[in-house]
Amino acid sequence: MRLEFTKMHGLGNDFIVFDAPSGGAPPAAERLRQLADRHTGIGFDQALMLEPARRADTAVYYRIFNADGFEVEQCGNGARCIAALLARRGRAQAGNLTMDSPAGLIRARIEREGLVSVDMGVPDFNPAALPFDASSEAHVYPLEVGGNEVEIGAVSMGNPHAVLTVASAAAAPVDRLGPAIERHPRFPKRVNVGFMEIVDRGHIRLRVYERGTGETLACGTGACAAVAVGRRHGRLDERVGVKVAGGELTVTWPGPGRNIWLTGPAEVSFTGTVEIDA
Repeated sequence: MRLEFTKMHGLGNDFIVFDAPSGGAPPAAERLRQLADRHTGIGFDQALMLEPARRADTAVYYRIFNADGFEVEQCGNGARCIAALLARRGRAQAGNLTMDSPAGLIRARIEREGLVSVDMGVPDFNPAALPFDASSEAHVYPLEVGGNEVEIGAVSMGNPHAVLTVASAAAAPVDRLGPAIERHPRFPKRVNVGFMEIVDRGHIRLRVYERGTGETLACGTGACAAVAVGRRHGRLDERVGVKVAGGELTVTWPGPGRNIWLTGPAEVSFTGTVEIDA
């Protein structure tokens, strides 16, 4: 069966976006892993499948599959790319639309100069929301990794995040600690791991080792998670520029109980077709 897709990216965090095949079933996990390969497939961090809206007040229901073929709950840059694509299809009235996902509703705004903003909801610091094995909620948790102890903040952005504050994002041991924390037994559904360097109250540098994908050039929910943790520690202002390998995102969070917004570019790279099993 031939599948038509649009290759998109948000600051290098790249995706294929496609309408659900006839019958509604996604490509098999093994086929997704093949397509994600950057040498023999299309290459992507996540595959985003669009289904018909399940609610009358939404434009679409979308599902997210990581490069390892496993389905996950949310993707911030992916949501921005879907919103941009739907806007190109004439589905955004006055530049606004609401989308539905496994993590709930996502409001989106099409901004000027190619920017897209999405409302990522209220950050949830309850360990059970990630889930994360902890006796009670805390600002900082000690975590034993490879015989050493690190300190993390833990927050759900519709998907699970652990955030480490480091002196230098460039020098952070992402390749060593990222996979070890991702699969730490205290995170039964695995976790995305952010390494945050606080430059000043309005700027951070960030690297993220994404669950099921590895380090990416940008991570939207990771940017929101880092700012939420930094704000909770009293070290960041309401509006923060997040410098990632692919460029800069903007995260705006008034504070506890309020919704957090993610803003950045969303671009189409190319369109194509690929054969998948029926």
